[in-house]
Order: sequence, then structure tokens, then C-alpha cells
Amino acid sequence: MFAAPDPGLRRLRISARAVLGVGSAAAAVAWAGLPLSAAVVGGLAALLALFTVADPTPRRQAVTTALLPAVGLPVLALAAVLHRVPLGRDAAFLAVVFCGVAARRWGPRGNALGIFAFMMFFAAQFLEAGPRELPVLAVAVPMGVAVAAFVRFGVWCVERRTPAPPAAVPAPPGGRGLARPATRQAFQAAAACAFALAVGQALSGERWYWAVGTAWWIFVNTASRGETLVRGFRRVVGTVSGIAAGLAVAVPLHGAPAPTAVLVAACVFGIFYTAPLSYSWMVFFVTLMAGLLYGLLGVLHPGLLALRLEQTAIGAAGAGLAVALVLPVTTHAATDAWIRRALESVRHCAADAARRLAGDPAADPAPHVAELEAALRGLRMSIAPLLHPLSPLRARRARARQVMLALDDCARQARGLAALAADPAASHDVRLTAACARVEAAVSRLTAPVAPSAAAPAPAAGPSPHPATDRALAHLHDLEAALTGLADPLRA
Repeated sequence: MFAAPDPGLRRLRISARAVLGVGSAAAAVAWAGLPLSAAVVGGLAALLALFTVADPTPRRQAVTTALLPAVGLPVLALAAVLHRVPLGRDAAFLAVVFCGVAARRWGPRGNALGIFAFMMFFAAQFLEAGPRELPVLAVAVPMGVAVAAFVRFGVWCVERRTPAPPAAVPAPPGGRGLARPATRQAFQAAAACAFALAVGQALSGERWYWAVGTAWWIFVNTASRGETLVRGFRRVVGTVSGIAAGLAVAVPLHGAPAPTAVLVAACVFGIFYTAPLSYSWMVFFVTLMAGLLYGLLGVLHPGLLALRLEQTAIGAAGAGLAVALVLPVTTHAATDAWIRRALESVRHCAADAARRLAGDPAADPAPHVAELEAALRGLRMSIAPLLHPLSPLRARRARARQVMLALDDCARQARGLAALAADPAASHDVRLTAACARVEAAVSRLTAPVAPSAAAPAPAAGPSPHPATDRALAHLHDLEAALTGLADPLRA
């Protein structure tokens, strides 16, 4: 985790910016004379604005950030009004869960708005906020978002200098109704949260919301049964370690403001720095931060941390049952969809590279390389359960690793081919057309296995008019070899 590459120190900058944004938001709310609970909500709103908004351009990020209070404040008001009406509160919470997950069909913006809405309802339970507390909280939320936006887009716009790579959506797009991944996951998440809510309330009438929160967050950025189960396991591991740290650090502090503020800032940094790499470490910092905030609110004790662990186990169990019993999507189905998308990107990249080298200026393989890399990010998420060290399916794990290595090789060759095709001095060679045809034939055999067809013969070698042609042929040859190596593990 600590040795992972960080090109341009992007993760470091985003993490440092998060500390600045969240700290400034909490300080601004406190400076305005609002109570501690409002400062907590303002800081949470800033953290969510910086963490969840992941649109591809700063302009779209700004629009999504501006929409956060418009979605979050009505939900916060609903939670506060229904705080003393258990049945209505529970039904409203599950409705927010369903709608928040279903909103992922609209991409990064829907995902961010859905998370923000859920967390506003969750925050009302965390602070036990009723109608009396609503006015100050309703001021703190837009204030926190505004400060975060000022820091992100005015003071330190990391995205303007180093654009983020296109994020892989949790699952390949499906059809309508239950065939749409977001709709299917909405039913799963609602079922998991209903289980967590019922069992969590049986265990504790006051802190049941931690079980619901666990079930909800396990479903974020997952698409298959295996992904969700692994995420649940990592959630429990991160919570256990975070509780141990809370017993050692947060409990002895007794809510002392200055050291608690420093440690909360460190936790914010850790959340942002580790999130792209390790879900367990991110949960560790979230758990420790929650313990520190409980200390500030004056309610922290060892029994509360133990209850937090029990509620986390309930939420993880609810998520596991939901993905196993409610409209399940197997790891095989999810990985197969990503592999097909990656192979189609390889096919289009080879075809456009051949056209570009033949002199067609309109052909550009670069967008297909970007699509291939996005598909590989999605595949890594989907295939992670098979590659997990605790997976008992050793043969499938070996085949999954073989597939991932071969597709990574395809991506390397595709990048090199696209770079050569962009060379204005590169010229046409008849061998390039034949090599691209063989690559397309190899993809066709993998995506729609039929009786083997004869590949395009390689023309006799002749003098190359430009060195780029020889390098392009080498990339195409290695690309064909990588695709050929995929045949056995995919069919197995």
C-alpha cells in the first residue's frame, strides 16, 4: 500500500487537499457559532463532497458538487422529522437506500448524489437529530459543501493539472428492468439493509444504524456475488483493526479537543490516501475517526466500540445473504462481460491502427486504448475474489491470473501500436493489413467460439519503407500471441 506508485503525487495531493477542505469546513461552521454537532455534519458534508464526486472533468464535478445540498437537505429533513417515528423512519431509510443505489444508472453523478443522500440520513441517526436540531444542521451542510468546493475548485484544483483516468463503472451496462445492474443492486442493497436494520435494532435500539451503514457501503463499487463477499470480509477486518486502535488511542483521550482534531485530520488523510488501494485500510481509518468523533461528543466507551463490531458483522452478513439469494450475479458472469468488452476494444484498436497506418487520418486507435484500460480496471475489480489469497478455488485462481496477465500484455501492445500509428511518418505496408486481420480473427474466435477458421496468411516479407512499420508489426505479432494464449484459460 505504501510503496504503490503515485504518478505526479496525485493521491498525496488529493489527500492533503481533503484535510484542508474538511478541516476548513468544520472550522467555518464552528466559527459561525453553531454547535459541535453542526461542525461534525459540516465536516462530513465536505468529506463526502471531496470523496464521492468523481466526474471526468472539473466542470462536471462542480455541477455535481452544487447539486449535493439539493439532494441531501430534503433527506436530512425527512430523517429529522421522522426521528421519533420508528416505522416511518425505517421505511424512509430503506427507500433512500433503494433510490440511492438505483441512481448509479446515471453514472458518477448519480453515484455521488445517492451516497450523499444516504449519508445525510445516516448522519441524522448518528447525531440523534430531531426537528429541533434541523435548522442548524441545514445551515451546516451547504456551508460544508461550499467550503469544500472553494478548496477543490479555487484553492487547489488537482484535477485541472492532472486529469483523473476514466473510472470503471461498477458493472457493464445491462438492459432494462432487472437486467440493469443498478436496478438489480438496488433490490439487493434494500434487502441487505432491511436485514441489517431488523437484526441491528434487536441488538441495540440506539446504534442499529451502523449495521445499515455497513451493508450499504459494502455494495458501493461492487457488481458480483464474489466482489460483495470479499468486500464484506475486508470491511470486518478494517473494523476490527480500527476498533483496536480506538481502544488504544481514542478511549484514553476522553475527547480532548486538540489531540482529537489532529488525529481526525490524520484519519481523513488516511481515508483518501488508502481508498484507491486497500478497502480494509480505508475502513480502519473510518472506524478510528468514528471513535474519535464519539469521544468529542462525550459518549465513547469500550462497550460502544464492541457494539460497533457486532453491528458491522450484522451488516456484512446481510450483504452476503442478499447477494446470494436476491437476484444474484455470479463472478463468472461479471468477469465474462468485462473480458468481452476488453477484447472488443483490442479488435477496434487493431483495425483503426491499420487504417491510420494506411493513410486514413480519421482513424484513431487511442480512444479504444482508453476503453481497454477502463475495461481492465473493471475486470480487476470483478476478478479480485478469484485472486484473493483465501480463495479455495486454486485452479480457477490460476486461470484468472493467466487471463489477467495476458490482457495486461494486450494493453501494453495496444498502447505501443497506438503510439506508432500516431507517427505522421509511418507508411503503409501490406503485412500490417494481414497482421491486423489475424488479430481480429483471434478476437472473434475468443468472443464467439466456432469451428477454427483459417487466419489471414502473412505476405512474404519485403523491405519496410519506415522503421515504424517493423515496430507496428512486432506489436501486432505480440498482440496476436497474447490473444492466442487466452484461448485455453477462457474456455476452461
